[in-house]
Amino acid sequence: MNLGFIGIGLMGRPMTLRLLAAGHRVTVWNRSREKLAAVVEKGASSGGSPAEVARESEIVMMCVTDQRAAEEVLFGADGVTAGAKPGSIVVDFSSIAPASAREFATRLEAMGIGLVDAPVSGGVAGAENGSLAIMAGGREEHVERVRSVVMHLAQRFTRMGDSGAGQATKLANQVIVGSLIAVIAEAVRLAEASGVDATRLPEALKGGFADSLPLQIFGARMAARRFEPSLGAAAIMLKDLENAATVAKEKGVPLPMSSTAVQLYRMLAAHGKAEQEISTIIELLAGGRK
Repeated sequence: MNLGFIGIGLMGRPMTLRLLAAGHRVTVWNRSREKLAAVVEKGASSGGSPAEVARESEIVMMCVTDQRAAEEVLFGADGVTAGAKPGSIVVDFSSIAPASAREFATRLEAMGIGLVDAPVSGGVAGAENGSLAIMAGGREEHVERVRSVVMHLAQRFTRMGDSGAGQATKLANQVIVGSLIAVIAEAVRLAEASGVDATRLPEALKGGFADSLPLQIFGARMAARRFEPSLGAAAIMLKDLENAATVAKEKGVPLPMSSTAVQLYRMLAAHGKAEQEISTIIELLAGGRK
């Protein structure tokens, strides 16, 4: 199948490589052109703009930073809508506000273009291994049309409802993960201050009620103060939790735990660490001490 992929970053690069390995023809575009090299050398074609990617593709996939970037890629002067054929489908793996996903779907549908909002969970390792959990919103026929392609990337691809439902589900995911990262940092600091070798926490707690993928991955990185290569910027988590707070306010739902976590991510940003990995939250609690 002729596919397009826009946004060749931490997640987009391994996802594109999996699509190429599955035998699809993939045309790619990224704002920073130097990031295309890793996928072009594996067989991807470089598009000059999102519009050019869309002209070459039956399905256009994208994974960009936020709703502003998504809107520009879709509707900008040289965006996807300038090149997409009626009947084509956009699959947006970005994490954006549910209201934006619904708005974009309406605008695209008026042009004869389908949209599946399909944010992902599972991190870089999940993207590399094809084991992502992908939660989808959009018309059922659109979700089913792209399923066979998306399943090259995922262990689970679940339609959660109409447009925006995938994004709302991702916000629920981020409320759990964003809060848990902060709690894991507290646990690591408590162990360190008590004279315990915190690098052994993931091993010691594995299989118990406190175990989780975030503990095994990020807890180990926190204890070792090993934050490279980055598995996700604090700014992205902050953006998602702030989107969750907006929806929660609209719906009258209190979010006391994630509201506390938001303050910690804002402190990271205030210390100039917004683009550093979320594991660096441990440094707020450690005060420079291990």
